Amino acid sequence: MTKVAAGRILVVDDQPANLRVVSALLSRNGYDVLNATDGEDALRIATEAMPDLILLDVLMPGMDGFEVLAEIKQRETLMRLPVVCLTAARDREQLLRAFDAGAVDYVTKPFLPEELLARVSAHVGLKLTRDRLERVARERQELVNLVAHDLKNPLSSVLFASDILRSNGVGPERVPRYLDTIYESASDALGYIKRYLEMQRSTREHTERNATASLHETVDWLENRYGLQFEARQRCMRVSAHGSEDVRVAIDPLVLRQVAENLVSNAMKYAAGSDVDITCRPGAPGYWQLLVEDRGPGIASARQRELFKPFVRLHDSAGGDGGNSTGLGLSLAREIVSNAGGQLWYEDREGGGARFVVELPEARGRKGASP
Repeated sequence: MTKVAAGRILVVDDQPANLRVVSALLSRNGYDVLNATDGEDALRIATEAMPDLILLDVLMPGMDGFEVLAEIKQRETLMRLPVVCLTAARDREQLLRAFDAGAVDYVTKPFLPEELLARVSAHVGLKLTRDRLERVARERQELVNLVAHDLKNPLSSVLFASDILRSNGVGPERVPRYLDTIYESASDALGYIKRYLEMQRSTREHTERNATASLHETVDWLENRYGLQFEARQRCMRVSAHGSEDVRVAIDPLVLRQVAENLVSNAMKYAAGSDVDITCRPGAPGYWQLLVEDRGPGIASARQRELFKPFVRLHDSAGGDGGNSTGLGLSLAREIVSNAGGQLWYEDREGGGARFVVELPEARGRKGASP
């Protein structure tokens, strides 16, 4: 017979001979087969291995097939699994009872191999198609979350500079700098959108393979982007680059800005009244570090384990718009840095405060890297 698309089938029957026949038939046709000889064992295996379909004998000693179906429908992790019942006869009352309990189909014993395979193939195909559609829907929602989160910082900079200009809050000599902030922030927002469109076309890996970023240019960009906002809050952003020689690391420049911007905006939001220090320094051999430090309250030790989990905020409450934060930033930043071969971690700053460290491999021998 022709091989079918892979799927995992749990066969439940108290008769070892039946298990051997059905399992051999399904295995020869490309399915991954699990076996259970009673209802309790079937529920345990289904919970641990999560099959794509259950072939369930209705009449078994102890916990019969109807009781197994009832239990499956009570468990959130199992309730959507398709179950095909194996029955000894076309007993109308028995079949109706099976359908009422949640079965999607039935096969009578003794069965024809072609019939069993046809029914299994149909229901496994429907299950795998449904799983694929749900996965696509989740990925689309995740992409929406990514875009919304990453557009938030540059658009906030546009709004800040626009408000200052509309209120005539600066002298004429400072206006060009605020206009530059608006222009560059809008350009970055468009750049993020372009990257996500490229990612949708599966070109992200190709475009980033040989990309490198200058640490000096990154910290200069941060100073230009956020220096005015710190100044408006009567706070200071101090920037320190190690040595005079520029260093390039193995990551796309826009992506590094995205990560660093997230760390700086968090420091502005959660370290109220604190200056922020941004430093470049050597890390482990072959690596360089970008540090973002503040003198705020830091992160309580009990919360540090949750810090890089999705939808976990730095603090329960914060000023500004912190209450509407999705808590995605640090989780995404760590994933981005990890994909580039680096690490992102948190540590308490000596003397009090928070320190976030981005460590990335130096871009030796890559296109665009320093000699």
